Amino acid sequence: MSRVKGFTLLEIIIVVAIIGILAAITVPAYNEYVMQSRRSEGISALLTIMQQQERYYTEQLTYTDDLSDLGYTLSGSDVASENGHYLISAAACSSLTITQCVQLTAVPQGVQASDGNLTLNSRGTRTPLDAWQ
Repeated sequence: MSRVKGFTLLEIIIVVAIIGILAAITVPAYNEYVMQSRRSEGISALLTIMQQQERYYTEQLTYTDDLSDLGYTLSGSDVASENGHYLISAAACSSLTITQCVQLTAVPQGVQASDGNLTLNSRGTRTPLDAWQ
């Protein structure tokens, strides 16, 4: 008597279930990792532009809300981050003038939009704090 070789339906269902469980665990973790790596792009852009703002301040004794003064190419009135996941804008800090303090805001774009804005001002205040750690 010859025996038919192959997998039973139960074995196939068990393998599919295991793959489903692994995917349910790994896909959200991967998506969070990708969002954090894109966030680091926004943070890097903020730090680079703030460095340029400080250099501008040493020469002009004021900050600027026009980032083209710092040599950046604008996308509208904002500067796009390296891969375009954030648009960075500059404005005077609340209740202060542009000569006293500048605040940079990185607004997430596209798939990163659910992450929320990142801000950095010339006095070192960073928000949200958990995104900067």
